[in-house]
Order: sequence, then structure tokens, then C-alpha cells
Amino acid sequence: MKNSMIIHPDELSEKWIDKLANAGIGAIGIHPCGGRNAFESLAELLKRMQTQSYRRLIDYAHTRGLEVEYELHAMGYLLGRKLFDTHPEYFRMNEKGERTKDYNLCVSNEEAMELVAENAVQLAKSLYGSTHNYYFWLDDGRDMRCNCPMCRDLSASDQQMMVLNRMLREIKKHIPDARMAYLAYVDSIVPPSMVEVDDGIFLEYAPFEKYTARNENAKELIAREREMIAPLLRTFNKEPKKVLEYWYDNSMLSGWKKPPKKFVPDKEAMLADIAEYRRIGFDCISTFACFLGKDYEELYGEADITDFADALKQY
Repeated sequence: MKNSMIIHPDELSEKWIDKLANAGIGAIGIHPCGGRNAFESLAELLKRMQTQSYRRLIDYAHTRGLEVEYELHAMGYLLGRKLFDTHPEYFRMNEKGERTKDYNLCVSNEEAMELVAENAVQLAKSLYGSTHNYYFWLDDGRDMRCNCPMCRDLSASDQQMMVLNRMLREIKKHIPDARMAYLAYVDSIVPPSMVEVDDGIFLEYAPFEKYTARNENAKELIAREREMIAPLLRTFNKEPKKVLEYWYDNSMLSGWKKPPKKFVPDKEAMLADIAEYRRIGFDCISTFACFLGKDYEELYGEADITDFADALKQY
């Protein structure tokens, strides 16, 4: 597992590959857009992977010494929303007691879990040029766990852990050295407490609240996010531990809408963060770097990533 920068599929180019390789950054992450329509973005990426132009870029990345990983909000793809018409029991129950196809699944439904695991195998096999580190995240956000009578005592973290364990067990039948990321993020920032962590599950800590929390509970959410690092490291202590940061995430700065805004990274904050992450014991550091592609360059010129690269070398 290597330090990386993560971009959108349409931003992948030889220029980005050369930029990362020349800076000594070891991996490039591909991240189709998240949100409610993440399953559509993932399907579009899989189609793109079949083209010679995309495969040439991935092959070129490998020749430059870069590893390639795919970081995906995958649940809407692994359990197609159209199944709700015939199998509403596959899907989560909200706090009102209603089955809904909006996000995630009912982790107590054996047929749903089996289908997700089988589809995860096919997805893993489809990711062109990927390492065997898999990032099949559940739907992102708050209050998206299942609240049915069988699931309601399981936290969002425990429900995520159940799904990850199940997917990884199935994938390992075909890819024995596979590993799977636990995304510690928003509701799942608290470690799982009722479900054990299988071998091969590694921590990916993503401090989203630090940048986005704005409501009356913002201070508490940000503090909790920071306070959970120690228990997360204790819980996920068998595998490398990764940070997924937002220092270069111009999509966030731009409100996830084009055209992109002018971007200047906060160098001092990033340096302090990286020093602290290294001190705490994180092995791998990555950052989103979306909305810095060709359209950004046409407006503002090429984004400079040397501060990130230099900070990694310094710490």
C-alpha cells in the first residue's frame, strides 16, 4: 500500500501520471463520483475500462511505477436499486419503519448479503490494472443503516463490518491476497463493537466532518472524529492503516459542481496533519485531488502537488 492522490476517471491523463511519478508518489486512485447516483458513476467507469484509451493509460501508469487503486461508493451497484420492486426485504428499514431503496441494505437478509458478496467478486475481477486492495464503500452519509428488528441493535459501523467481512471472504476464494478497506467516515467513524474484524480488513480514516460540519453539533462531530483515531487504530491493528484526506479536493471546495473554483492548498495545515498522522502511527497517506483536471488547467493552469510530495518525504 502506497501514498496516493485520488482523481475522477475523466481526469486521468499521462500528464497526471507523470506528475505523480515524478513527484515520487507511489499510487494513483480512481474515484467515480459518489452521492445518490454513485452506482451510475461506477457503471460508467466500468464501461470506460473496456476502452483501449483507458487501458493504455493504466498500462502507462504501471510503466511509470505507479500502483492503481479504485475507491468506490459501491453498494448501489452491488445491490441494484431495481431489485426493490421484487425484493424490498433486501433493503434497509428507515427510522419510520419503512423499507426504502435509497441507501445500503438489510444486513440481516441472507439473500441480499449473498448477492452483494457474489457481485463484489465480479467487481473485483473487473477493475483493470488494480492492486488487490479493494475499496467497496457503503453509501455515504448519516442515518443510512438498517433499523429493522434484526438490525437495529447494530451500529452503522457494525453493519458496515458485516458487509465487508462477507465480501472479502468471497473475494478471497478467487484472489487469496485480497484486502478490503473499512471506511471510517461520518456515522462509521466509531469503531465496530459487536462484529469482529476479519483478517485482511484495513482501516481507511477519512476526516470528512473536519471540513464539512457546519450545524449546531459541528464542534462535537469534529471532536468525535479526532477522538476516534486511537480506538480505530486499536481495532484495526493487524493491517496497514491509511488516511484518506481532502487537502487537494477541489471538488469539495467547488461544492461538487463544475466549473471548478481556483484552488490553493493550505500548506501549513497539511504539513501539521501529516506530521501528526505519522506520529500517531498511520502507514499510508492519501488525498483526494478531484476537479484539478483538464478543465481546471484551461481556467487556472496546472495544479502544483509538490507541497504534498515534499511533506511525505519530510515525514
